[in-house]
Amino acid sequence: MSTIVSTSPQRPGDIVVETAAADRAAVEATVARARAAGRDWEDAGPAVRSAALTAAVAEFERDSAHLTDLIVREVGKPRQEAVAEVARSIAILRYYAQQAYDPAGENYPTGGGLAFTTRRARGVAGLVTPWNFPLAIPVWKLAPALAAGNGVVIKPAPEATAVAQRFATLLDRVLPAGLLAVTPGGAETGSALLDTVDVVSFTGSTTVGRIISVAAAQRGIPVQAEMGGLSATIVLPDADLDRAAHDVARAAMGYAGQKCTATKRIFVVGDPGPFTERLEAAVTGLRVADPAESPDLGPVITEGARKQVLTAAAQAEAAGGRLLTTPYTEATDGWYLNPVIVDRIGPDAPLFHEEVFGPIAALAGVATVAEAFERANGTQFGLVTSVYTADLGAALTAVRRSESGMVKVNLPTNGVDFHLPFGGEKHSGYGEKEQGKAAVRFYTRDRTVQVQA
Repeated sequence: MSTIVSTSPQRPGDIVVETAAADRAAVEATVARARAAGRDWEDAGPAVRSAALTAAVAEFERDSAHLTDLIVREVGKPRQEAVAEVARSIAILRYYAQQAYDPAGENYPTGGGLAFTTRRARGVAGLVTPWNFPLAIPVWKLAPALAAGNGVVIKPAPEATAVAQRFATLLDRVLPAGLLAVTPGGAETGSALLDTVDVVSFTGSTTVGRIISVAAAQRGIPVQAEMGGLSATIVLPDADLDRAAHDVARAAMGYAGQKCTATKRIFVVGDPGPFTERLEAAVTGLRVADPAESPDLGPVITEGARKQVLTAAAQAEAAGGRLLTTPYTEATDGWYLNPVIVDRIGPDAPLFHEEVFGPIAALAGVATVAEAFERANGTQFGLVTSVYTADLGAALTAVRRSESGMVKVNLPTNGVDFHLPFGGEKHSGYGEKEQGKAAVRFYTRDRTVQVQA
């Protein structure tokens, strides 16, 4: 049996957790227990499910300091962001505790008798979750699944195993035995989960997401895949440049650029000089340090991730690009990088088309608004497009022209309110949206009922 080892990115010698990976037999047994527990859980009714999720809120609140410390230690998230992630997860649990009471169908007119629809739980939800939001993403998947009456089995990213085990322990205190479980592991564990559950929600790379989507379709089960980002920001000539530069710097580089909604491409309409100067100053002013000190950036997650950023920067520079900042730091331990903005590269440069999951972004000046949208849309990804402008007409144009699942005006690309639908288009997303009421719909199936006396 293989072993999962999770280490701290700021102190690679610090083993946070070492545990056996769940093999196929273990996954099948876990799913079977969740399915059996789920039948009683759904039949128990909304009051029981709501009360359990409300009790989970209290458990998370009592454990918030421990959860925060563990997120900082295991995935290198700056402390202030870890605190916010825990708070967001608690709010999500509270929100879905109320969603358990939402109407579960509709009545239809008929010539006699009764015709209506009802929504039923799908069975067992298999959740494959990433390391960059080790608490919030699993919670925004598991909470609606539980509220709708499903059992849940989670396969976390190996780099976030300890956080997953901790929140599972908290939930075990308030949920029926076997209803929710974490199965640590890699690709083999994920494959076994996909082969046995009734609905799948995935967040991660486009490559893996497409494999999972195809496999789920072959089994005939619903799948929801949130994948790559490569999100773009467009800065129009009438924009507040100071505000835009501040927002873009933090959206691109916060948490070392390790968010699917991070700004990776910046298109400035007209002369890019004034904005570039402001952005360079804003990025240079960001603080890189041990995440426990609440800096703007901590380390990237692994040595491989660090090498990917360094390689991308070197390739851009070799192709004639200008690095406005250097990625190298004086840190002797941990996978640290300085944030990097690259300009003066051509439209076909890899940074404009391939996502590098780290603190690096590409900037280009464009002649017209039409060219800006053409460049922003000219990629296989479509998660978020952000536009900075003082013109309402231009803002509404952005909504029509952007080929992305989310459009923001005078707001950074990163971040989303949990009561709103979340997800991308093209290779950024497949299946129904996450979060909000859309999530509960995803974890349920419609049933049409006709009754005649």
